[in-house]
Order: sequence, then structure tokens, then C-alpha cells
Amino acid sequence: MEFETRRSIAFIGSECYPFVKTGGLGDVMYALPKALAEMNCDVKVILPRYHCIPSKYQEKMVYRGSFNMDLCADGRSFYVGIMEYVWDGVVYDFIDNDEFFSYGNPYTNLVDDIPKFCYFSKAALAALNYMNWVPDIIHCHDWQASLIPVMLRTQFANTALWDSKTVLTIHNLRFQGVYNIPTLKYWTNLPDDVFNIDVFKTGYEDANMLKAGLAYADIITTVSETYAGEIQTPFYGDGLDEHIRHHSGKLRGIVNGIDVEQWDPANDPKLSTPYDISNVLTQKRGNKKALQEELGLEVSDDKFVIGLISRLTNQKGLDLVNEILPGLIDGNTQVVVLGTGDAVYEESFRNFENWFKGSVCSCIMYDEGRAHRIYAGADALLVPSLFEPCGLTQLIAMRYGTVPIVRETGGLKDTVQPYNMFTNDGNGFTFDRYEAGLLYDAINRAKTIYFTDRWQWDEMVQRDMAKDVSWKASAEKYRDLYMELKPNY
Repeated sequence: MEFETRRSIAFIGSECYPFVKTGGLGDVMYALPKALAEMNCDVKVILPRYHCIPSKYQEKMVYRGSFNMDLCADGRSFYVGIMEYVWDGVVYDFIDNDEFFSYGNPYTNLVDDIPKFCYFSKAALAALNYMNWVPDIIHCHDWQASLIPVMLRTQFANTALWDSKTVLTIHNLRFQGVYNIPTLKYWTNLPDDVFNIDVFKTGYEDANMLKAGLAYADIITTVSETYAGEIQTPFYGDGLDEHIRHHSGKLRGIVNGIDVEQWDPANDPKLSTPYDISNVLTQKRGNKKALQEELGLEVSDDKFVIGLISRLTNQKGLDLVNEILPGLIDGNTQVVVLGTGDAVYEESFRNFENWFKGSVCSCIMYDEGRAHRIYAGADALLVPSLFEPCGLTQLIAMRYGTVPIVRETGGLKDTVQPYNMFTNDGNGFTFDRYEAGLLYDAINRAKTIYFTDRWQWDEMVQRDMAKDVSWKASAEKYRDLYMELKPNY
């Protein structure tokens, strides 16, 4: 029976840990294929071969073949090389082309990125054809791979790939690949009839790559159930809400997981005192003390330590934090910030550290080891985002027994159940409207439980550590979705 239900899936996207990663997409492209491979799926991941991929991976890539591919409206063609790397049961095929992928970073600017990802989308499909590998499902990610469902049903209609079904996942709707129609027509050579208002066209003269992919994909997914609802509203829809409502019948929300081997407080070499659910209540104190010492905070077990690990941008709710932070510093509270981003927030957090020496530490940097130590040493983690498609920090915090304080949006709402003092359940503290006063209330509710009903706090810590935040449950939902698209035959 298992053999009958085996499914083959090609993942196509612009980044994947550990080769190249700028955000959550890179984590998903690594963790979801790995989880599916463990569930008896046949998985291939197709990526650009950027020059910035570390040489230790480049050196192990094996040449699988190459060909020239027509791309542009004037018949201009390009070289496509296929370099393969096999790791952890997953096959990674890298599309090799120096003209497009020799920049230092995966994303540069739209002028260069539009042609690059037009090329990549067609090359990924052509490579599958060349290798004679017809997957049941082609799973594309974000705007960089969103042309694939359109190309599959037009330019590849007479190939074996026609039988494949497409899934397009939205990780962040903010980025859509919008450029003028003549440029997109030139770089894709797609038929004129797809450049209409139902597929590509947006505004008077622009084409939107993500919009076209959403129109043509068999199924659209996004990274939490709540976000799937939110993006159908004008506030969260970034101009595509009407289009998404039109296609809502094929939209699903499946929350991300985290890699529980990479994030494991019991086996984390970056911590001074590893711990698990059985000894968290005593061992977490050692991590708190070590964190206070490392960051120059007043060393005391009686302080309530709040962590904030984030890109320092408007999306992350930092204007609310700026407004209330001075009011939080009351002699028993410490705040630790880690991240980089907009100059206005970098500056304000540096100022807070100067004003509240010993109670606030602002690390304006990205430091992976320090992130692990904050997750382990803080009592609570703050995620007051304006919008958050899924959010991984609150999942990591729970894994480390650190209680999340979050705004009820996107994946934050789906993964954090608000604490209920009457029934003593829930696994964090939440607030709904985007207002500084409500964030302040949520933090004060958390502090009250921490200082006055410590046993209830300690039980919440253990509930958080017991919660399954791995990819297993989500990967099973994706596998069910693939089976629904391609039933047994």
C-alpha cells in the first residue's frame, strides 16, 4: 500500500538552507522536502546555482548534463547546466548559468531579478524534461518561481510534464515580481492572451508574476490558516486581495514547522547549560544567568527577562515597542534586543540601552549563537508584528521553554493559544488590535503570572516544551494535499 501512495515532488524556489538563505523561505525549502523524504516521498529540489553558495557544497556537485534553451521573444537562447548534490535523502539540482547567477547575492534589484527568474522558471521545467523526471507535483515558492504554472500550461503543454499538478506557496505577499508588460513579454515569450487582467495584467501597463502564478496554479497554499484568511482583505492583501478571493476555492493555509534538530535545547552546543522538559525549571536559570553576564545586564534570578529577536522593520511591531519600552523598565524587568534593520529602530534601541544600562541590551547585529542563548535565557519572547504570515521565532521560543507574547495575526494566532487564568491552559499571552496599550497589557499580564503565580507560569513553560512544533504534522498535511491533487490511479 505504501508503495502505491508514493508521490514524487519537485520543489522549485530561489533559496534553500544551507546553500543560500535570506529568510523563512530558505528554511521551508530545506525542512519540508527533508520531512517528506522521511515519509516515503520522492523529492527533488531545484535551485539556482548562485556564486555565493559556499565552495564546500559547490565542490561536491556532480554534472548531470546541459543544453541550450530558447527563452526570449526574439529567439535569444541561453545555456542551462544541471549540477546535482544528494544529501539526507533529497536530490538537489542546481541550474547553472553564469550570466544570471554570478552576482554575490541571490536578489539584487528588479531590473536584474525579473530576467533572472524568468530564465530560472523555464530552465527548471526544461531540466525536468531533460532528465526525463515527471513529478506528480511541482511545488513552487513565492514570485521567483510563480511563472512555472503558467509556462507548464502554455509552453510545456505538449511535453510529458503536462501530467504534473502545480502547488504555489505564498511565503510573503509583499513581494510579487511586478514589471512592465513589454519586458515580461520579451523575457518569457509567453502568448499574448495571458497578459490580460485575469492573469498577468495589473494597473495600466504592468505585469505581476505572482498574480499570474496564482491564476494558473492547481492549488495555492500559504504558511498559516489565519494568513490565508487575512490576505483576502485589503489591509493584508497588498493589492491582490480581490484576485485571491476569486481563487479562494483553491487556497489552503498550512502552518510551518521548525527543524527540531537544529533547535534543540537538550543538544545545543551554543548553550552554557543544555536542558529538556524534565529539568527546564532549574536549568533554564543557568542560561539566564549566563545571558545576563554575557550582555552586561544586572545578574539576578529575580528579573523578568524579555527577548526580542527580529528584523528591525515596521512589519515587526517595533513602533509599539518603542512607545512602551521605558514603561517596562520597573526594576524587575530586563529587555534584550537582537537584530538589524531600519536605522530609526537601530538608533532608538541603542538609545534605550544607554538610558537603561544594566536593564536593556541592544545587540544591533545578527549573531546565530547569541540568538540561541537568548531563546534559552529569556523568560518571554516578544513578537508584536503588524502582520506575520507564519513566524518561526514563537515556535523556537516554545521549544526552548520561553513563553511567547504575540499579536493575534497570521501564524502567531494559529500557534499561540492565549493563557486563561481560570482554566490554567494556553501557552502564551496575546493581544488583538495593533495598539501599544494592548501590548503593554499583555506584557503586564505575563509579568503578573510570573511573579505572583509562579507554578502556573512553570506549567506553561512545560506545556510549551511539550508542544509539537516540528515539520511532521505540517508535512503530513502537504502529503494529504498532494494525494488530493493526484489520487491513486
